[in-house]
Amino acid sequence: MSSAVAVNKENYIYAFDKNHKPAVIVQSGDQIVIDTYDCFQNQIQSESASFQSIDWDQINPATGPVFVSGALPGDILKVKIDNIELGDKGVMATGKDLGIMGHRLEGFEIKILPIENNKAVFDEHVQIPLNPMIGVIGVAPEKDAVSCGTPGAHGGNMDTTLITTGATLYFPVFQVGALFGLGDLHAAMGDGEIGVSGVEIPGKVTVTLEVIKGHSITFPFVENEDGIASLVSAQTLDEAAKKSVELMIDLLQPQTNLTLSHFTMLMSAVGQSQISQIVDPLLTARFFVPKWILEAYEIEVFQ
Repeated sequence: MSSAVAVNKENYIYAFDKNHKPAVIVQSGDQIVIDTYDCFQNQIQSESASFQSIDWDQINPATGPVFVSGALPGDILKVKIDNIELGDKGVMATGKDLGIMGHRLEGFEIKILPIENNKAVFDEHVQIPLNPMIGVIGVAPEKDAVSCGTPGAHGGNMDTTLITTGATLYFPVFQVGALFGLGDLHAAMGDGEIGVSGVEIPGKVTVTLEVIKGHSITFPFVENEDGIASLVSAQTLDEAAKKSVELMIDLLQPQTNLTLSHFTMLMSAVGQSQISQIVDPLLTARFFVPKWILEAYEIEVFQ
């Protein structure tokens, strides 16, 4: 592997777009260190900041895009998350018409959370254990540009807690070079991100990018030491959840000796339908299958 390539956060984009000029060109197998703003582009530095003081056109920047040589439409881009390095403070915000409780909130409130001793200090009573994860990560979509605030088949703002250090993502490649980017880091976030923000924070992410030939997918997957999950974003949570199940079954069942009926029974017994986020323009659900199932049937994903 060649030495790590650095991508500065000044190479930012507000949408995943096939027309973007690459910030950097790398080879399959290269390791990349990506510097990121927080989702507010580091605009919020005080709890007294007002809603009007924020430029809402500068939201959810992703650093990139990274052009991966050899990546062609129909391939898979494998993204291994080697490390997430967080800044020294995070920010949260919510208010009227934001998130699930927005219809019951008035005004706009901000909270600054210092990061101390591997925890986010919420108040004098609670210090939140960190679960660093990446909210926005993906590739250029097949057709028109998609805002970094919106998830989809290309990835984007999936806000999935499984996307953390040690995880490996698999993205469908829609454009030559894939045009990969990421941003919107969280020091801590719960499944759902119900208040429309996690503990938003700038930082650096180290990833290894690899092009996989001979396999195609239509939505992203994420794998870790515990198992594998399909990630689907759709207009409704019902649609996303149902499609995530079908995609996983279509991926795994052909690699077993089980009939579709029997494999469906197995998934009903051990698979987990989970919510990633319910506050973005499209909603994201996942279907998780434990690693021991793959091992039992000697399933090797995308090999």
